[in-house]
Amino acid sequence: MGYDYTGDADRELVDAYRADESPFPTDSSREYPRRDFLRDEPLLLKQLLFPQCWNATELLDDPDETRRRLTRLGTCIHKGITAYADRDGDSLTGVVDETLDRLPEIRDTLKRDVEAAYKGDPAARSYCEIIRSYPGFHATLTHRVAHVLYEAEHFQYARELAEYAKSETGIDIHPGAEIGDYFFVDHGTGVVIGETATVGDWVRIYQNVTLGALHFEEEEGEEHMLAKGYKRHPDIGDHVVIGAGSNVLGPVEIGDHVSIGANSWVTDDVPDDTSVFISDHPEQERKPNG
Repeated sequence: MGYDYTGDADRELVDAYRADESPFPTDSSREYPRRDFLRDEPLLLKQLLFPQCWNATELLDDPDETRRRLTRLGTCIHKGITAYADRDGDSLTGVVDETLDRLPEIRDTLKRDVEAAYKGDPAARSYCEIIRSYPGFHATLTHRVAHVLYEAEHFQYARELAEYAKSETGIDIHPGAEIGDYFFVDHGTGVVIGETATVGDWVRIYQNVTLGALHFEEEEGEEHMLAKGYKRHPDIGDHVVIGAGSNVLGPVEIGDHVSIGANSWVTDDVPDDTSVFISDHPEQERKPNG
């Protein structure tokens, strides 16, 4: 039995497209270079969430076409969660509906992420550049949808989406991680955010940062089996900057308005309004060649 979307997200999305104002793209006459994806969900999500940047301007005034595109995406999601589920596929239709119904809300959140990226990167020239080109934004877009599926306990398909985003961007955000508003990953290659991490609002992370576990607990009575389902990753407050190459490890609390300098190693709580940095850098020596 196929999936057919019957919710209201089509009308809500079209209303949201019409409400967009500069600096978000509003010129529907532009056509951008083609981008191909190895699976259907990424492009469908990008077209539904930001149609003017992904050559899908037919969605701007056509709820029927938006509904058809939602049905195509819903069919992909339905197939994905059914493959891993113990229940019959028909009983999972409500999960797909609820995921698609959340897309207007997710779009609003992603617009705040675009704003954070534009304000947080001196090299950013336009919102559309961020939406089309920034790997951190692509990873965040996928994560915000995958997290909805994770919350619905469709863990494995959510992880599949996250792993695809990782292969495209080099950024590994577990779908269980809770990410606040105005989130920006700059450059992004090598970033890892673990399953039980939480990240507040206005957090900026640079390349090769790990929000990871410090130690692992073993499952009692099971040889070589690590325990699951316990808190093992950091909680990051609001207005935090984490510099390139830093590792924040374990279930530590990082307060608000904290700056963590490049290559820092943080395994203890950090209070509000604190800067963390390496105080003694290795001395650099030079000698002539030959």
